[in-house]
Amino acid sequence: MTPPPGWYRDPHAPRLERWWDGTAWTEHRRTPGAPAVPPAPSTGGTGRTKAVALTTAGAVLVAAVVTGAVLLGGDDGDPETRTGPTAVTSAPEPPAPSPSASESGSPAGDPDVVEDQLNGITFPLLDGWVRPENVTQDDVVMTTDGTYDCPGDGTVCRHGLVISRTVTENDETSPEALAEEDISDAADAAFDKDALGQRPYGGLESHEVVKSGPVAVAGRAGYFVRWRVTTAKGPGGYVQSLVFPSSVGAGSPVLVRYVFDTGEDGPPPADMDRITEGIRSVTDTASGGGVGSSIGPAD
Repeated sequence: MTPPPGWYRDPHAPRLERWWDGTAWTEHRRTPGAPAVPPAPSTGGTGRTKAVALTTAGAVLVAAVVTGAVLLGGDDGDPETRTGPTAVTSAPEPPAPSPSASESGSPAGDPDVVEDQLNGITFPLLDGWVRPENVTQDDVVMTTDGTYDCPGDGTVCRHGLVISRTVTENDETSPEALAEEDISDAADAAFDKDALGQRPYGGLESHEVVKSGPVAVAGRAGYFVRWRVTTAKGPGGYVQSLVFPSSVGAGSPVLVRYVFDTGEDGPPPADMDRITEGIRSVTDTASGGGVGSSIGPAD
């Protein structure tokens, strides 16, 4: 059934709410908790017409705000990881009749934790990291604070971001196989060419594997692969694909991508390990990485 008109979580900016007119998304957005006043109907046509216009506007927005990827700074000669700007343009999707963005974010008001309700996990919000704001990329759970002009094409990048997704369109269930399969896509998306065909880092030139291996995440057996990438412009970066079974629902695999810039402005490489070790299941907040949670010596 099509949801009735109202404010719902914006599928492309989960920390905002967006007006659904009963047929399509409109251009109206607000922060959770703002006065619940329905926007005046547009004279520019039906909801379907507005949806088409909004899709076009979304493409322009993606060009202006591209989610850059920052990789862990170049320490002990880690392999190259390429993570290009992560901006995705897609047609509007109907809102799910579920709680709005005001009910997501930090569980129980904990300012140091970010919750991924869909996958039933929480992430620690480390120093230098913030909840996503004005981010066009889907499924981003946290970013480094602030943006900068990308060294390549004229877009905007971020020094680091973490993305959490559910693996649904893949018959493979092995965390190792899924992580090995995803890492090249993650590097391309972050550091090679964005959704508009631009190259914020001048393109990906090479990569090398820094680390890989099994890891326990929220009490589940997972696997990770980390690359260091070299780009035509800028210092390059790190990208990591981490996969582990979800502890909620059907237990579909959860994919977490890390994108870090290298260089002195990028987040420390050890933040990848700290965030992984701090992931918790919302059904068992006491569960930690558990036995075997180490992912190797810190960079």
